[in-house]
Amino acid sequence: MNYLSLDDAARKAELDALYAEYNKIKDEGISLDLSRGKPGADQLDITMGMLGVISHSNDCFTETGFDCRNYGNLDGLPEAKRLFSELLGIAPERIFIGGNSSLNMMYDTIARAMIYGMGEGNTPWSQQGAIKFICLTPGYDRHFAICETFGIDMIPVELREDGPDMDVIRELVQNDPQIKGIWCVPKYSNPSGTVFSDEVVRQFAALKPKAPDFRIFWDNAYAVHDLYDEKVELANIFDLADEYGTTDHILYFASTSKISFPGSGVALLATSEKNMEQIKKIVSVQTIGHDKINQLRHVKYFQNAKGVRRHMRHHAEIIRPKFEAVLTALREDLADTGVARWTEPKGGYFISLDVTTGSAKRVWNLAKEVGVTLTNAGASFPYGHDPYDRNLRIAPTYPSLKDVKAAAKVLTLCVRIAALEDLEANK
Repeated sequence: MNYLSLDDAARKAELDALYAEYNKIKDEGISLDLSRGKPGADQLDITMGMLGVISHSNDCFTETGFDCRNYGNLDGLPEAKRLFSELLGIAPERIFIGGNSSLNMMYDTIARAMIYGMGEGNTPWSQQGAIKFICLTPGYDRHFAICETFGIDMIPVELREDGPDMDVIRELVQNDPQIKGIWCVPKYSNPSGTVFSDEVVRQFAALKPKAPDFRIFWDNAYAVHDLYDEKVELANIFDLADEYGTTDHILYFASTSKISFPGSGVALLATSEKNMEQIKKIVSVQTIGHDKINQLRHVKYFQNAKGVRRHMRHHAEIIRPKFEAVLTALREDLADTGVARWTEPKGGYFISLDVTTGSAKRVWNLAKEVGVTLTNAGASFPYGHDPYDRNLRIAPTYPSLKDVKAAAKVLTLCVRIAALEDLEANK
C-alpha cells in the first residue's frame, strides 16, 4: 500500500487501524532496546577461551623472552604488531599498540594536537583560533562528541553509497587552513554500512590540504566485520598514500573491541614513521607501556590473521540473522509505502533508516512510549541535529533474535504511524 497515493478516507482508515495495533502493544508493557551497537552475550561467549591462554608464569613471556608482567615495550609487543600487520596490511613499524579502546586513542590524539601541535614544529591547535573538522553524515556520534568536547567546529558533508563527494572534500581541504581533520569510518560506516570505493580511497590519499597539520582520522572499526562469506575489500590507504607521499596525513585506528571483548580488547594507532616519532616522545611521559599481558593473550589465542577471520565467521553466524530479521521487517512493512528507505549493509553493526522528512523524532517518541528504545533521532549528525529530521540508526546486535524481531515490527509500525500523521497534517 503506497501511503502517498491514498485518499483521505483510506489514509484515515489505515491510521486508525495502526493506532489500534499500537495501543494493544502499549498495553503489553514491552521493554526492548535497539539503541547501542554492542555485542550480545552469545558473541562474548565465543571468546571465553582467550581467558585461559595465560594461566601461569611461563605463559607470560614473548618469543624473544620478554616478561610481559613487567615494564617496557611502549609501543606494543612485536607479536601484536605482527598480528595486526598481517590482518590490516600495515607495516609493523607504523603501528602503536594501545589499551583496549580505539576511541580513547582518537581522543588522546586530538588532545595531543591541542596541547603540542600535530606534527613536530606545528603550532598547537589550541593556539590557532577556531579550528574545524569535516564530519561525514550520517556518522559516528562519538566522533562528533570529541569535537564538541574540544570546541572544534564541525562541517557536515553527506556520505553517499561509495563514500563522500570528493570534489566537495577537496575544495574544503585545499582552501581552508583551519580545517585540521576529517572523520572517516571507511568500511561499513556507522551507521549506513557504506564502504568507500577504491577511487574514493585513492582521492583521500591524494589530498593536498592547505593546513600542514591536517590529518585524516581513518577509523577502520569494522575492518573484518563481514556478515557474509563474500568479503568486501577496502583499498589500503597506506599503499596509496605511499604513492602520493602523503603518509603523514594518515592516522589509522582499529581495535578488537567487537572481535574479542569490548572492555578488554586491544586498540592500535597506525601512522607514518615521522608522526610516530612525535607520538612516542609525548606518550613516553604518560606511560611506560599498555597492558602487554592482554596483547600477548590476544596473540596466543588468535595466532594469526587467519585465526581472527575464522573467529569473525562465528560472530557473523550469530548476528547475521538479527540483521536479516530487521531487514525482513522493513521490506515487508515499508517497501510499498513510499515513506522510508534504508541501507542493507554487508557488514558492520548498524542499519541506517530514513523516514519521511520531519518525522524521525516522532518515530523515536512513538517507539519510546510503547517500550522500544532507539538511538536518539539526530545522533548521527554533528551537534545531534539532523537538518531533515529523518534519520534513525538501528543497532540489532545486542538483543536476542526474538527481541530483535519484536522490536523491528514495533519500529515499522511507528514509522507508518508517523508518516500517516504527517500526511494527514499536510493534506
